[in-house]
Amino acid sequence: MSAYIASNNRSGARYGFLSLPTLVMPATILLLAFSLVPSAVVILLSFTNYELGMPGLHFVGLGNYSDMVSDHIFWQSVRNTALYVAIVVPGSIFMALLVALLLERRRFMTRFYKVAYFLPVTATLVAMATVWEFILHPTFGLANHLLTSLGWEPVRFLADPNWAMVSLAIIGIWQSVGFNVILFLAGLGSIPREIDEAAALDGADGGLDRFLTVTWPLLGPTTLFVTLTTAVNSLRIFESVTVITQGGPDKSTGVILYSIYLEAFRYFRTGYASALTVAFLAVTVTLILLQMRVSDRKVHY
Repeated sequence: MSAYIASNNRSGARYGFLSLPTLVMPATILLLAFSLVPSAVVILLSFTNYELGMPGLHFVGLGNYSDMVSDHIFWQSVRNTALYVAIVVPGSIFMALLVALLLERRRFMTRFYKVAYFLPVTATLVAMATVWEFILHPTFGLANHLLTSLGWEPVRFLADPNWAMVSLAIIGIWQSVGFNVILFLAGLGSIPREIDEAAALDGADGGLDRFLTVTWPLLGPTTLFVTLTTAVNSLRIFESVTVITQGGPDKSTGVILYSIYLEAFRYFRTGYASALTVAFLAVTVTLILLQMRVSDRKVHY
């Protein structure tokens, strides 16, 4: 009997091993076609002077990367992107956590508020650009109407270089909060109630004290995931710049992806745009790995 069972186990293992290529082949083909092969092509093009639509190309080595290092427009786009990320990441995380804590304590119309906060995630920013342009309009916009009613001077949100990127960051926070709220609500729901009761017995009676000693440490994995996803999405800012500001005014909202778009499809410098893409991907992956390494040490699982 035992020999029969062992024989069946070996037959099952052999069948599973032989069927493995068939099972993973579709995913492997998709990965190669839409990820690995395009990435390899971009890396190869970054060492050439290829221009979109032009016949032939020549190997230029590190020439495109040398041009990138000396390109002040590229460095300005790096600074603009860093400013956007520095505003959106902490702003959206703080707002999402605050909203999640308020919703988690509510029992009336909770589902309505969840749907309302999640709507910006489902709405395309291209479609909402017209609404935001109306809200931030310097003359009849809702934002300036509110400012003037409070006795302040109107602000040219999208036409002033000092305010344009901040305005886009506010839109980015509005778009990111809903998704982060759902994640924080899931994290709050996974915290056992017994821990809160034990903390109350130990003297953590106040809401802020209990949050700092119990809730916040146990939300470590959720916060880490929210931080990473928000940072990646913030680095990829493109739609709002393209639709609302087109990199202006005075290139104050020109971000990295928009610079890559201009080089590739406006100026047709595909080789140089590929070099920008490779550098952007390398820096993004490096920052994410560093952030994970630093944050993971402070996370309690």
